[in-house]
Amino acid sequence: MILIECPNCGPRDETEYHYGGQAHVPYPEDPHALSDQEWARYLFYRRNTKGLFAERWVHSGGCRKWFNVVRDTASYRIEAVYGLGDPRPTLPGGDL
Repeated sequence: MILIECPNCGPRDETEYHYGGQAHVPYPEDPHALSDQEWARYLFYRRNTKGLFAERWVHSGGCRKWFNVVRDTASYRIEAVYGLGDPRPTLPGGDL
C-alpha cells in the first residue's frame, strides 16, 4: 500500500484516493474550434514515462479535494505533494 499525504487531512492509505491522470494538462482555450483529432488528442494522449511523473489525485474517502502528486512510476515512491494552484516543484533527476 502507498501512504499518500493529503494536503488537508494528512497521511492516509491509498484506498481513500482516486487517481485523476496526468497533472498540468491545460484545457483548450477554444474547445469548439478543435477538430475531432485534436479533441481526441487532448482527451486521450498522455505521457507514459518511467520515473518521476506529475499526477492528479482526489481524496474521495476524506475531504474530497483534488491535489497534485509527483510520484516515481517505477518505485511508486511519492516525491512531492502540492495543491492544484501551486507550481510544479523542481526535483533532481525529474523530467516532468
